[in-house]
Amino acid sequence: MPSSTTASLDTPPYAVAVVGLGAMGLPMATRLTSKLSVHGFDISEDRMQLASDAGILRHGSARAAAEHVDAVLLAVRNGAQLDDVLFGVDGIAEVLSPGSVVILTSTVGTEAIPATVEKLAAYGVALVDAPLSGGPIRAAAGDLLIVVGAAPESLEKARPVLELLASTLTIVGDRPGDGQALKTVNQLLCGIHIAAAAEALALADALGLDPAKTLSALEAGAAGSFMLSNRGPRILSAYEEEGAPVLSRLDIFVKDMGIVGQATRAAGLASPVAAAAEQLYLLGQAQGLGAADDSAVIRVLAPVQRTV
Repeated sequence: MPSSTTASLDTPPYAVAVVGLGAMGLPMATRLTSKLSVHGFDISEDRMQLASDAGILRHGSARAAAEHVDAVLLAVRNGAQLDDVLFGVDGIAEVLSPGSVVILTSTVGTEAIPATVEKLAAYGVALVDAPLSGGPIRAAAGDLLIVVGAAPESLEKARPVLELLASTLTIVGDRPGDGQALKTVNQLLCGIHIAAAAEALALADALGLDPAKTLSALEAGAAGSFMLSNRGPRILSAYEEEGAPVLSRLDIFVKDMGIVGQATRAAGLASPVAAAAEQLYLLGQAQGLGAADDSAVIRVLAPVQRTV
């Protein structure tokens, strides 16, 4: 019998394609190169050059990148983009290897999932529903929170990718869509928490309190939360000329709180607090803040800082 070493040498390395090498895609792909063979494509030549420098095998198209791989990781904006990447004119579904998996890391809501699963099944490909939380820095460090809905056999196929990216990997259920459902609940809380933190710090400013001291005191008390500590310093930077560094765009929460609203209405559940938060993000987008960091939502409530 061949030794285990020989067997491992005869086994092709696990290959994953990352389609879209943007703010999240590139650090995830770079992280994956530590153990896996990583193929990538992006429409930006600058991102492709950065990918090549990081050891990612660059391709001239998404279809070329997706051929002959064990998994494709997708970070798309919404359900329409998901459908286009997979099944559009230059969609990759036709070139995927039977038995491979598509790992969806985006928050697109549950509505797009059943049709995607059905269409992929015609090619012998499974969907692993794995929306994630965390920014580019955490992605590069393999410190993401990922919630997964997938059949057990599909999950096992995707594990080499998921375990390299996640410090917390929560298996929600064995159906694609379960991950989207939990992420929707997560985004309801996150969207509300950011809006509430902005409102609290706007009030502190209106009352003439020192913003930094106020934030420090709130963090130490019962009102403290992860989102307050994470977004608070960025909220305090929102009035600076450059604003806070863009780690999470405000218009992402326009999308995500929209998904929350759709889910609650479909469930026949009132969500007045989430609806109020959604309106703040919509107002921010209407005021030209869509591409700004989501901490800029404070400027919707208080366009000008009073305490300087």
